[in-house]
Amino acid sequence: MLQRFKNYIEANNLIKPGEKVIVALSGGLDSIVLSNLLDEAGTTIVAAHCNFHLRGNESNDDERFVADFCNKKGIKCHVKHFDTEAYAKTKGLSIEMAARELRYTWFEELRQKLDYDKIAVAHHADDQIETFFINLLRGSGIHGLKAMLPQNGNIIRPLLWATRQEINDYALAKNLTWRNDSTNSQSVYTRNKLRNIVLPEIDKNFINARHAITQSINYLSSENSLYDELVNQRIKELETHTDNAVMIAKSAFEGTNGKQFLFEWIRRYGFNTSQNEFIAKALPNVGTHFYSPTHRLCIEHDSLVIDTMQSKPVEAVIDEGQNEVFEPIKLTLSTFDRSDDTAISRDPRCATLDRDKITFPLLLRPWRHGDRFKPLGLKGSKLVSDLFNDLRLTQTEKDNSLVIEDSTGAIIWVVGHRIDERFKVYDNTKHLLLLKLN
Repeated sequence: MLQRFKNYIEANNLIKPGEKVIVALSGGLDSIVLSNLLDEAGTTIVAAHCNFHLRGNESNDDERFVADFCNKKGIKCHVKHFDTEAYAKTKGLSIEMAARELRYTWFEELRQKLDYDKIAVAHHADDQIETFFINLLRGSGIHGLKAMLPQNGNIIRPLLWATRQEINDYALAKNLTWRNDSTNSQSVYTRNKLRNIVLPEIDKNFINARHAITQSINYLSSENSLYDELVNQRIKELETHTDNAVMIAKSAFEGTNGKQFLFEWIRRYGFNTSQNEFIAKALPNVGTHFYSPTHRLCIEHDSLVIDTMQSKPVEAVIDEGQNEVFEPIKLTLSTFDRSDDTAISRDPRCATLDRDKITFPLLLRPWRHGDRFKPLGLKGSKLVSDLFNDLRLTQTEKDNSLVIEDSTGAIIWVVGHRIDERFKVYDNTKHLLLLKLN
């Protein structure tokens, strides 16, 4: 078994020469065998044991057993205690999910602290089959049905090839002892129901069922890799990038596979399956927003735009004589005599105004619905929102737009877009105010 173990590690490039590994050691059969195999293979290891305090004295007995095992093997052991039930309640998680989140977070923290390379967990072939069925019952697509990978980031699974029976046989041959978790025999959790009830029935009724299921998982894993490659290529071809956003034309999400392609695009920005259903239905509704924990999706006229969520710009008061503003944007202010025609700029990032018609202090702020001004060249007034619609600004561009008003409350410049007719430069203007975005 040791040679097969080494061959699997080498074939999947799980542990490179000289790399150091943290072993997740619960004290159960699988983790004891994993630790022993890594030790026999000559890998530099330390153990990490989690005491979740879920089984009273049993949890403390597990901790003592692990400490004794490591002491006999000369393996350094790190132990972490968790109030798992309190954490689950606070986070609104099941006990299973809370324990999983706690242990993997701590494993990574420990890896960084010790400057180790990998974290080895003892998932095996039977775990793989159980995970397949769990994901199937959750309604997972191909990403879930491929089950677990030999490596996921810093997490490695060197026993994923071995069955529970093979692991048990090895342990007996090596005279290893281990702890039995009493909850494993209780068919309360989903995994235990599959392990204790469903899969034994499949074994009884279908010859070599586990081998066939494992083969299907391997096929799905290969197919998923190809699928991901094709999807990534299509996204690369269609996705357009700006300074802080990405967008794809709505037409890409039409047709039979449109909704699936939509999900493959948005999930990389933190959106989930349920949101995908709502977004697909909302495609005709221009201006609709959806939010993931990190990003915002905006439905525009012809495209979908995803940007990183940013807080609204803060307001900035500009006093007379002030020549620079650095928050929320960099803005310079200059005054000139009318005779200096070089000060007049037609750059949309500049505004040349009649200084004598402006009352300080000025206020730089986000535009608001209901804001109204008199655009240059028009006799009447216009809503700022209507100007944005005329300019066909995206929702993201609208959300990041600013205005500058003087102390009378009159908007003198919709920044970067249009100045107000009342403050334009006339032939009899004596002094100029130049505002410039940098």
